[in-house]
Amino acid sequence: MADVLTDVLEELRAATGGDAWEATEADVVDGVPARWVVRPHSTEETSAVVRAAAAHGLTLVARGAGTKLAWGAAPERVDVILDTTGLDAVVEHAAGDLICVVGAGCPLESLQSQLSGAGQRLGIDDRRNGTVGGAVATAATGPMRLHHGSVRDLVIGMTLVRADGVVAHAGGKVVKNVAGYDLGKLLTGSYGTLGVITEVAFRLHPVSGARRWVTTALDSTDAVQDRVLAVTHAQFVPSAVELDRSREGATLSLLLEGVPPGVEQRTAQALELLGPGATSSEEAPDWWAAEPEGSTGVLVKVTHEIAALAQLLAALDRAAESAGVVPVLRGSPVVGTALVALDGDVDAPALAAFVADLRSAQHRFGGSVVVLEAPSVLKEGLDVWGPVGGLDLMRAVKAQFDPERRLAPGRFVGGI
Repeated sequence: MADVLTDVLEELRAATGGDAWEATEADVVDGVPARWVVRPHSTEETSAVVRAAAAHGLTLVARGAGTKLAWGAAPERVDVILDTTGLDAVVEHAAGDLICVVGAGCPLESLQSQLSGAGQRLGIDDRRNGTVGGAVATAATGPMRLHHGSVRDLVIGMTLVRADGVVAHAGGKVVKNVAGYDLGKLLTGSYGTLGVITEVAFRLHPVSGARRWVTTALDSTDAVQDRVLAVTHAQFVPSAVELDRSREGATLSLLLEGVPPGVEQRTAQALELLGPGATSSEEAPDWWAAEPEGSTGVLVKVTHEIAALAQLLAALDRAAESAGVVPVLRGSPVVGTALVALDGDVDAPALAAFVADLRSAQHRFGGSVVVLEAPSVLKEGLDVWGPVGGLDLMRAVKAQFDPERRLAPGRFVGGI
């Protein structure tokens, strides 16, 4: 057995020029320990790693910055962690075409800094500032989704390695060049269960000449709903709308961007719309684009119909009171997504009760409830994903892409 383990490590080292090692206590995926860690530096090396893992029947989980490694369900087993931080190059930036091609391990903050030199940006403000690959694999976005669209909307091409080690390409470097099914869209949000992403091509957006935030405090659920609907139907169009809500109260903030005269005019319109007490600033609120803070390590994602925000907030309060926890919500109400952190004494039964109560009200707010993250002891026995439509189709797709279940097995919806 020792000889087999040595052979595996030597093959992983051979595939990456020696950049592989035995896992340490820190190399875990949602509480599941790995046996080896390997860091490829190219798509070709990634392919060689995946082929070596396949030859030995090993499971593999991709890891970038590790900021979302505990999201979703715990994998059934982790033999190899594929560290993507060696794939961190900006391969191409065609500023005139507003596109870039970047390695999956490139930190988003670093990428945005490079793009800013050309007056451009990638419309992903990942609340955890992870890597490109992590943002695509989890489809995680922040406030700018309203203006720029979701991660799936921004991906125009992708290079990936299949579970058998074969390199595949999807899409390209031109927005309108996709014929047939776009695999890049399919892998976005798949939590690494269908392939290992090595490079992504994105469409970019120009950086605006002026920015202004208009913010107001709101004292009731009805007031929150009224203001959100008013903003939704307003003649001016904000780039982002964020809601912060805790036991101290609620705050709604709008981001307005564009040329300076236009921003000034729309700021005046927004101040009038939001009413007395609204203020404007050239600086974002302290909580803008950050996750809600809770003391329990629990993070829940909820989606809702825009017109049913009040129903969501009421259901959230009822579920929290029943379970004896305190919810802290932050999200984009005009998009229909929010994150909820929990304060208070939360044990496994309390979290299960909170989630069950909130899911029982899903039909009222027209959305979903997913436990993105929680300590392992709290997630044990809990269906973090909840009911999902089209599960049979999703399992069939998994069977086509990864029939031997070697890529992050069990981490996604329905144990995929």
